[in-house]
Amino acid sequence: MTKEKNITTINPATNEKIATYHFMTNAAMNVAIDNCQEAFLDWKHQSLKERAKVIKSIGKKLSEYKEELSKLMTQEMGKLLSQSNDEVDLCAGICKYTAKTGKKGLKDEKRKLSKGGKGIITYSPIGIVYGIQPWNYPSYQVIRYAIVNLMAGNAVLLKHAENVTGTGKLLEKIFMEAGLPEHLFKVLIIEHEQSDKVIENKLIRGVTLTGSSSAGRKVGEKATSALKKVVLELGSNDAYIVLEDADIEDAVEKCVKGRIYNNGETCIAAKRFVVVDAVYEEFKTAFVKAMKAVKVGDPMDDAYDMGPMAREDLRETLHEQVEESVKKGAKILCGGKIPKGNGFYYPVTILANIKSGQPAYDDELFGPVASLIKAKDADDAMRIANDSKFGLGGGIFSKDEEKATKLAQEYFDTGMVFINSFGTSDPAMPFGGVKDSGFGREHGGFGIKEFVNIKSVILSNS
Repeated sequence: MTKEKNITTINPATNEKIATYHFMTNAAMNVAIDNCQEAFLDWKHQSLKERAKVIKSIGKKLSEYKEELSKLMTQEMGKLLSQSNDEVDLCAGICKYTAKTGKKGLKDEKRKLSKGGKGIITYSPIGIVYGIQPWNYPSYQVIRYAIVNLMAGNAVLLKHAENVTGTGKLLEKIFMEAGLPEHLFKVLIIEHEQSDKVIENKLIRGVTLTGSSSAGRKVGEKATSALKKVVLELGSNDAYIVLEDADIEDAVEKCVKGRIYNNGETCIAAKRFVVVDAVYEEFKTAFVKAMKAVKVGDPMDDAYDMGPMAREDLRETLHEQVEESVKKGAKILCGGKIPKGNGFYYPVTILANIKSGQPAYDDELFGPVASLIKAKDADDAMRIANDSKFGLGGGIFSKDEEKATKLAQEYFDTGMVFINSFGTSDPAMPFGGVKDSGFGREHGGFGIKEFVNIKSVILSNS
């Protein structure tokens, strides 16, 4: 790698350049890792109370930077400015929640031993946790893993997606201004080959990735071959089931939001809409009408409902998936054509006549394309929902909440199920999936213990 190589971020709404950043040399990268380790050796001895104080301060500082941070996220990846504001609020809320509950979750546990004596279970920090994070939630994805690990006493390194490098650097500044010790959270502006070297570095004790299943396989293989703990939050093609007794008007409204929120670029977005035959035509008519009404345009203008896709290559990939699905029998009910003009816009699209073997059925369509699938009945709908290599999230629409809850608990083979709503994150609930959607959990008191040494201290009764 040469020192001259750099990253230039592009505004996906205008195609205009935002900023240029230089890749780190290998030497600079290794110094950053060494400095992070030194910071950890001090931080791990700070009390839970002191760590919580800093975490709470980060949350406040995020709120202070809300306007600047939100604007930058929208410029770098194209989400609506209002949704960027919501993202910053969520991040601040995670800090507040973690500062409040982390002390209790990490507190030592005392147990009586079966043959006498006593034991203490302590949750000890392990060292540097390396996070490889995507662009679709430029702040939240970072906060989600970084804050709990800092609370647990670990240090954190971040390799952010190149197109949101500015957001990563601004978060680093915010952490520092909030009082986090220098070098404890560091952004590495590096290439993929360098990232592999980071994973191999003996000072790295844990690796977490949010990204595609293919990226997860590669990173997971490298991390586990080096005997590093790894958490993978990967893609999905979440099925949203609409049952015969659903409130169709409510289901349509929430399914539209679930598909277009964040420009449709969300791992846990509603993607496959599985509707039972009894209400299929009613739902289809209303769904197509509502999707056609979505206004796509400048994400800085609150007159629009959806912005552009984050990069040109992502738009091309999505369109290729649409075209391939159509070649294999899918039918376009609306959208499906790349518009002319500046910006990486893609129209809200609905595909029907969806079958196994089409990308719209089998794969993740990371953009505003909905796959509409007819099911015979509730049992068939659940079969179709589970007929996926993924298992991150899903939804059920039914007026019978008890029935829907039972289906979610006993039959839905996925990490999260939303009843009469669409996927949103809450720090009180665990986030993660099964199958090709990865393993490990974030949030809900589980994420804070993913990268700690659950240590047994056993005291004899003699």
